[in-house]
Amino acid sequence: MDTILFHFGLTPTTSLLRMTFFYHFGRYLMMMRQMLRRPENGRMYWEETVRQMSSIGLGSVGIVAFVAVFMGGVSAVQTVYQLVAPYISLTVVGSIVTNSSILELGPTITSLVLAGKIGSNIASELGYMRSSEQIDALEIMGVNPVAYLVGPKMVACLTMIPLLVITSISMSILGGMVICQLTGLITYDQFIEGARSSFLAYDVFFAMCKAVTFAFFISSVSAYHGYHVQGGALEVGRASTKAVVYCCVLILLGDYVLAQLLL
Repeated sequence: MDTILFHFGLTPTTSLLRMTFFYHFGRYLMMMRQMLRRPENGRMYWEETVRQMSSIGLGSVGIVAFVAVFMGGVSAVQTVYQLVAPYISLTVVGSIVTNSSILELGPTITSLVLAGKIGSNIASELGYMRSSEQIDALEIMGVNPVAYLVGPKMVACLTMIPLLVITSISMSILGGMVICQLTGLITYDQFIEGARSSFLAYDVFFAMCKAVTFAFFISSVSAYHGYHVQGGALEVGRASTKAVVYCCVLILLGDYVLAQLLL
Protein backbone atom coordinates (compact mmCIF):
# COMPACT_ATOMS: atom_id res chain seq x y z
CA MET A 1 0.00 0.00 0.00
CA ASP A 2 2.81 2.41 0.89
CA THR A 3 4.46 1.63 -2.46
CA ILE A 4 1.29 2.55 -4.35
CA LEU A 5 0.95 5.82 -2.43
CA PHE A 6 4.61 6.66 -3.10
CA HIS A 7 4.09 5.98 -6.81
CA PHE A 8 1.44 8.73 -6.90
CA GLY A 9 3.56 11.12 -4.88
CA LEU A 10 1.64 10.62 -1.62
CA THR A 11 2.77 9.66 1.84
CA PRO A 12 0.56 7.66 4.22
CA THR A 13 0.00 10.81 6.30
CA THR A 14 -1.12 13.03 3.41
CA SER A 15 -3.28 10.22 2.01
CA LEU A 16 -5.00 9.79 5.37
CA LEU A 17 -5.61 13.53 5.66
CA ARG A 18 -7.12 13.68 2.18
CA MET A 19 -9.34 10.66 2.75
CA THR A 20 -10.49 12.13 6.07
CA PHE A 21 -11.33 15.45 4.41
CA PHE A 22 -13.36 13.89 1.60
CA TYR A 23 -15.08 11.55 4.03
CA HIS A 24 -16.30 14.39 6.24
CA PHE A 25 -17.07 16.64 3.29
CA GLY A 26 -19.17 13.89 1.72
CA ARG A 27 -21.11 13.30 4.93
CA TYR A 28 -21.60 17.07 5.22
CA LEU A 29 -23.10 17.25 1.71
CA MET A 30 -25.33 14.26 2.42
CA MET A 31 -26.61 15.96 5.58
CA MET A 32 -27.37 19.14 3.63
CA ARG A 33 -29.22 17.10 0.99
CA GLN A 34 -31.29 15.30 3.60
CA MET A 35 -32.16 18.62 5.24
CA LEU A 36 -33.76 19.89 2.01
CA ARG A 37 -36.39 17.18 1.91
CA ARG A 38 -40.02 18.17 2.22
CA PRO A 39 -41.09 18.53 5.88
CA GLU A 40 -43.65 16.11 7.30
CA ASN A 41 -45.51 18.75 9.31
CA GLY A 42 -45.07 22.37 8.29
CA ARG A 43 -46.55 23.79 11.48
CA MET A 44 -44.19 21.77 13.66
CA TYR A 45 -41.20 22.99 11.68
CA TRP A 46 -42.42 26.60 11.82
CA GLU A 47 -42.81 26.50 15.60
CA GLU A 48 -39.31 25.09 15.99
CA THR A 49 -37.92 27.78 13.67
CA VAL A 50 -39.55 30.57 15.69
CA ARG A 51 -38.17 29.08 18.89
CA GLN A 52 -34.68 28.94 17.43
CA MET A 53 -34.94 32.51 16.15
CA SER A 54 -35.88 33.68 19.64
CA SER A 55 -33.06 31.72 21.24
CA ILE A 56 -30.40 32.72 18.72
CA GLY A 57 -31.46 36.31 18.13
CA LEU A 58 -32.78 37.61 21.44
CA GLY A 59 -30.33 35.50 23.42
CA SER A 60 -27.35 37.08 21.67
CA VAL A 61 -28.32 40.75 21.57
CA GLY A 62 -26.72 41.55 24.92
CA ILE A 63 -23.27 40.14 24.21
CA VAL A 64 -23.27 41.54 20.66
CA ALA A 65 -24.15 45.06 21.84
CA PHE A 66 -21.61 44.92 24.68
CA VAL A 67 -18.75 43.85 22.43
CA ALA A 68 -19.71 46.30 19.67
CA VAL A 69 -19.80 49.36 21.94
CA PHE A 70 -16.30 48.71 23.21
CA MET A 71 -15.02 47.88 19.72
CA GLY A 72 -16.19 51.25 18.48
CA GLY A 73 -14.84 53.08 21.52
CA VAL A 74 -11.40 51.45 21.32
CA SER A 75 -11.09 52.01 17.56
CA ALA A 76 -11.99 55.70 18.05
CA VAL A 77 -9.44 56.21 20.83
CA GLN A 78 -6.68 54.44 18.93
CA THR A 79 -7.43 56.39 15.76
CA VAL A 80 -7.14 59.70 17.59
CA TYR A 81 -3.91 58.47 19.19
CA GLN A 82 -2.42 57.74 15.74
CA LEU A 83 -3.36 61.15 14.30
CA VAL A 84 -0.17 62.96 15.25
CA ALA A 85 0.07 65.11 12.10
CA PRO A 86 -1.52 68.55 12.62
CA TYR A 87 -2.66 68.81 9.00
CA ILE A 88 -5.00 65.77 9.29
CA SER A 89 -8.56 66.73 10.09
CA LEU A 90 -10.13 65.12 13.16
CA THR A 91 -13.19 64.28 11.08
CA VAL A 92 -11.15 61.34 9.80
CA VAL A 93 -11.90 59.61 13.10
CA GLY A 94 -15.60 59.33 12.28
CA SER A 95 -14.77 58.07 8.80
CA ILE A 96 -12.37 55.38 10.02
CA VAL A 97 -14.63 54.17 12.83
CA THR A 98 -17.65 53.99 10.53
CA ASN A 99 -15.89 52.19 7.68
CA SER A 100 -14.09 49.73 9.94
CA SER A 101 -17.33 48.97 11.80
CA ILE A 102 -19.25 48.30 8.59
CA LEU A 103 -16.58 46.42 6.67
CA GLU A 104 -14.78 44.41 9.35
CA LEU A 105 -15.60 44.92 13.02
CA GLY A 106 -19.35 44.46 12.67
CA PRO A 107 -19.63 41.35 10.48
CA THR A 108 -16.36 39.53 11.20
CA ILE A 109 -15.74 40.10 14.91
CA THR A 110 -19.43 39.65 15.69
CA SER A 111 -19.51 36.38 13.75
CA LEU A 112 -16.46 35.13 15.64
CA VAL A 113 -18.22 35.90 18.93
CA LEU A 114 -21.40 34.22 17.72
CA ALA A 115 -19.41 31.18 16.57
CA GLY A 116 -18.37 30.67 20.16
CA LYS A 117 -21.84 31.21 21.56
CA ILE A 118 -24.25 29.88 18.94
CA GLY A 119 -21.94 27.33 17.32
CA SER A 120 -21.05 25.61 20.57
CA ASN A 121 -24.69 25.64 21.64
CA ILE A 122 -25.88 24.00 18.40
CA ALA A 123 -23.14 21.36 18.47
CA SER A 124 -23.63 20.50 22.14
CA GLU A 125 -27.44 20.36 21.81
CA LEU A 126 -27.36 18.01 18.83
CA GLY A 127 -24.54 16.02 20.35
CA TYR A 128 -26.49 15.45 23.53
CA MET A 129 -29.55 14.39 21.53
CA ARG A 130 -27.40 11.94 19.58
CA SER A 131 -25.74 10.47 22.68
CA SER A 132 -29.08 10.15 24.50
CA GLU A 133 -30.63 8.43 21.43
CA GLN A 134 -33.28 11.13 20.93
CA ILE A 135 -32.31 11.39 17.25
CA ASP A 136 -32.79 7.65 16.87
CA ALA A 137 -36.24 8.01 18.43
CA LEU A 138 -37.18 10.65 15.84
CA GLU A 139 -36.13 8.31 13.05
CA ILE A 140 -38.26 5.52 14.50
CA MET A 141 -41.27 7.88 14.60
CA GLY A 142 -40.82 8.64 10.89
CA VAL A 143 -39.52 12.19 11.37
CA ASN A 144 -36.61 13.39 9.26
CA PRO A 145 -34.19 14.30 12.10
CA VAL A 146 -31.87 16.39 9.95
CA ALA A 147 -34.68 18.52 8.51
CA TYR A 148 -36.38 18.95 11.89
CA LEU A 149 -33.30 19.56 14.02
CA VAL A 150 -30.85 21.22 11.61
CA GLY A 151 -33.19 23.06 9.22
CA PRO A 152 -34.82 25.42 11.75
CA LYS A 153 -31.43 26.24 13.25
CA MET A 154 -30.00 27.16 9.86
CA VAL A 155 -33.03 29.27 8.93
CA ALA A 156 -32.85 31.02 12.29
CA CYS A 157 -29.12 31.73 11.89
CA LEU A 158 -29.50 32.99 8.32
CA THR A 159 -32.27 35.32 9.51
CA MET A 160 -31.03 36.54 12.88
CA ILE A 161 -27.25 36.78 12.46
CA PRO A 162 -27.50 39.48 9.73
CA LEU A 163 -29.82 41.41 12.06
CA LEU A 164 -27.31 40.98 14.87
CA VAL A 165 -24.57 42.24 12.55
CA ILE A 166 -26.64 45.35 11.77
CA THR A 167 -27.09 45.85 15.51
CA SER A 168 -23.35 45.43 16.04
CA ILE A 169 -22.48 47.98 13.35
CA SER A 170 -24.91 50.52 14.79
CA MET A 171 -23.71 50.03 18.36
CA SER A 172 -20.06 50.17 17.30
CA ILE A 173 -20.51 53.51 15.55
CA LEU A 174 -22.59 54.81 18.46
CA GLY A 175 -19.97 53.62 20.96
CA GLY A 176 -17.18 55.39 19.09
CA MET A 177 -19.20 58.59 18.90
CA VAL A 178 -20.13 58.54 22.60
CA ILE A 179 -16.58 57.79 23.74
CA CYS A 180 -15.23 60.65 21.62
CA GLN A 181 -17.82 63.00 23.08
CA LEU A 182 -17.31 61.95 26.72
CA THR A 183 -13.52 62.03 26.59
CA GLY A 184 -13.36 65.27 24.60
CA LEU A 185 -11.28 63.75 21.81
CA ILE A 186 -13.46 65.23 19.07
CA THR A 187 -16.89 66.79 19.00
CA TYR A 188 -20.12 65.12 17.99
CA ASP A 189 -20.37 67.27 14.84
CA GLN A 190 -16.85 66.34 13.73
CA PHE A 191 -17.56 62.64 14.13
CA ILE A 192 -20.84 62.84 12.18
CA GLU A 193 -19.21 64.87 9.42
CA GLY A 194 -16.51 62.26 8.93
CA ALA A 195 -18.98 59.39 9.05
CA ARG A 196 -21.22 60.95 6.41
CA SER A 197 -18.38 61.95 4.09
CA SER A 198 -17.12 58.39 3.59
CA PHE A 199 -20.34 56.37 3.82
CA LEU A 200 -21.08 54.07 0.87
CA ALA A 201 -24.24 51.99 0.54
CA TYR A 202 -22.22 49.25 -1.15
CA ASP A 203 -20.27 48.75 2.07
CA VAL A 204 -23.50 47.77 3.83
CA PHE A 205 -24.29 45.31 1.02
CA PHE A 206 -20.82 43.82 1.41
CA ALA A 207 -21.30 43.50 5.15
CA MET A 208 -24.61 41.68 4.65
CA CYS A 209 -23.01 39.26 2.18
CA LYS A 210 -20.42 38.46 4.82
CA ALA A 211 -23.06 38.10 7.51
CA VAL A 212 -25.14 35.62 5.49
CA THR A 213 -22.05 33.60 4.51
CA PHE A 214 -20.77 33.45 8.08
CA ALA A 215 -24.23 32.53 9.36
CA PHE A 216 -24.27 29.57 6.99
CA PHE A 217 -20.84 28.47 8.19
CA ILE A 218 -21.79 28.73 11.86
CA SER A 219 -25.08 26.87 11.55
CA SER A 220 -24.11 24.10 9.12
CA VAL A 221 -20.65 23.25 10.45
CA SER A 222 -21.79 23.27 14.08
CA ALA A 223 -24.79 21.12 13.23
CA TYR A 224 -22.59 18.64 11.36
CA HIS A 225 -20.21 18.14 14.27
CA GLY A 226 -23.03 17.82 16.78
CA TYR A 227 -25.21 15.55 14.67
CA HIS A 228 -22.46 13.00 14.04
CA VAL A 229 -21.23 12.66 17.62
CA GLN A 230 -20.33 9.12 18.61
CA GLY A 231 -19.94 8.54 22.32
CA GLY A 232 -20.82 10.23 25.58
CA ALA A 233 -20.30 13.57 27.28
CA LEU A 234 -16.57 13.71 26.49
CA GLU A 235 -17.20 13.35 22.74
CA VAL A 236 -19.97 15.98 22.92
CA GLY A 237 -17.50 18.43 24.45
CA ARG A 238 -14.90 17.65 21.80
CA ALA A 239 -17.45 18.09 19.03
CA SER A 240 -18.45 21.47 20.45
CA THR A 241 -14.81 22.57 20.55
CA LYS A 242 -14.18 21.37 17.00
CA ALA A 243 -17.28 23.17 15.78
CA VAL A 244 -16.11 26.50 17.19
CA VAL A 245 -12.58 26.08 15.84
CA TYR A 246 -13.70 25.13 12.32
CA CYS A 247 -16.28 27.91 12.26
CA CYS A 248 -13.66 30.51 13.21
CA VAL A 249 -11.25 29.22 10.56
CA LEU A 250 -13.96 29.29 7.88
CA ILE A 251 -15.06 32.78 8.92
CA LEU A 252 -11.54 34.16 8.58
CA LEU A 253 -10.99 32.33 5.29
CA GLY A 254 -14.36 33.47 3.97
CA ASP A 255 -13.58 37.03 5.02
CA TYR A 256 -10.51 37.04 2.82
CA VAL A 257 -12.21 35.37 -0.15
CA LEU A 258 -15.20 37.73 -0.06
CA ALA A 259 -12.89 40.74 0.19
CA GLN A 260 -11.08 39.58 -2.94
CA LEU A 261 -14.30 38.92 -4.84
CA LEU A 262 -16.45 41.90 -3.85
CA LEU A 263 -14.06 44.74 -3.11
